Amino acid sequence: MGCCFSEPVDFNGEVSLYHFDLHRAVGKGAFGKVRVVEHKRSNKLYALKYIDKSRCVRQKAMANIIQERRLLEEIDHPFIVNLRYAFQDDENCFFVLDLMLGGDLRFHLERQRYIPEDTVMFWVAELASALDYLHRQRIIHRDLKPDNILLDATGHAHITDFNVAIHYSERRLHTSVAGSMAYMAPQVVGRKGYNWAIDWWSLGITAYELLFHKRPFDGRNAEKMTQSILKDPLRFPDNAHTRCSEAGLSVLRGLIDKDPNTRLGCRPTGFGFEDIRNHPWFSSIDWNALEAKECQPPFVPDMKQANFDVAHELDEFLMVEKPLTHSKRKVNPDLEKMRPELRQLEEQFTVYDFSRSKRLSYYPHNQAIGTESTSTDRTCVQSTTGTLVPTATIVERSQAGSPMCETENHYMPTIPSSRGFASS
Repeated sequence: MGCCFSEPVDFNGEVSLYHFDLHRAVGKGAFGKVRVVEHKRSNKLYALKYIDKSRCVRQKAMANIIQERRLLEEIDHPFIVNLRYAFQDDENCFFVLDLMLGGDLRFHLERQRYIPEDTVMFWVAELASALDYLHRQRIIHRDLKPDNILLDATGHAHITDFNVAIHYSERRLHTSVAGSMAYMAPQVVGRKGYNWAIDWWSLGITAYELLFHKRPFDGRNAEKMTQSILKDPLRFPDNAHTRCSEAGLSVLRGLIDKDPNTRLGCRPTGFGFEDIRNHPWFSSIDWNALEAKECQPPFVPDMKQANFDVAHELDEFLMVEKPLTHSKRKVNPDLEKMRPELRQLEEQFTVYDFSRSKRLSYYPHNQAIGTESTSTDRTCVQSTTGTLVPTATIVERSQAGSPMCETENHYMPTIPSSRGFASS
């Protein structure tokens, strides 16, 4: 399903969809799809995530889209799906991202009877490195789960989907409910106020699920799941010691700690990540080699088969959805006559080209651009059996008057000099 557009392309001009050939669809989100694209001049393959503007406006998600666009410009890390280009046409906003053809961890979790401990440990180490980087950039992901972790062709894990990510406040804890309920920390579902420490809880729940094919806290509806997260003690399956070493169970206990003051990775003054690096479970990890991607992943995806749901491509092939096509923009659109929401996208979803632009930081100015999405498509989702769908992303408005941090030094890691990461 490639594109044969033959008109000459001006690669010296502003990046647009005409710079890319369109290939197969490999994923689907709330507002659009993800396709493989090939840059016509470099022949490099990327993932194209495109957002339908009209659907975005109907679901009042403009602020989230612009926020994601801005945050991605600040990020460059080996275990994150990094932004390479951003642009828009009259119908869509486009993110061109690093291509990950190894599939997401939900895909592999559902197709494998058992994921070995050494594989889970390796992925957790890579993800911990990425989370530490994000927190040093003052960013909370808020939606870490197997669905939002992608493997590349060699098996390295990468965090993706920053649609509900935010900068954390230096003075106030956040109270908005955002993320996927089964992976939310008690501080989120209990609306007690939270910061970056919630990402470590989500990493723990993800690791638990990868090891045992179940989550530690569950419920058939939102209320029961909330009570389970708030009150139930952490328990392991009866066969836990056949699946995981005591060192691995120790990491799970440390990450899935209801108290952020004692949670693994959350020690004050920015040294929490050292507790993870020095934990016995990771004794085999050379962290410098890991962060340079010099370590061989224990699991390598089978690249002879599709590591995604082929139904995404069939939707367009069978004309279930309008296929994406190259289209020229209107010349000099009249912003004054645009709907305010479309004007906001036009003005704030700016063009980015990694080959020409330096990555900029919007912090501390990259605060909430507007109210967060409250669309019905992005609240708790119920299945046909009435069971809560725990992987559906939830977004609610922040409550007024977020609680102050009790002690700022406790809740905020200091930002020491970078350890070789790309600066934002």
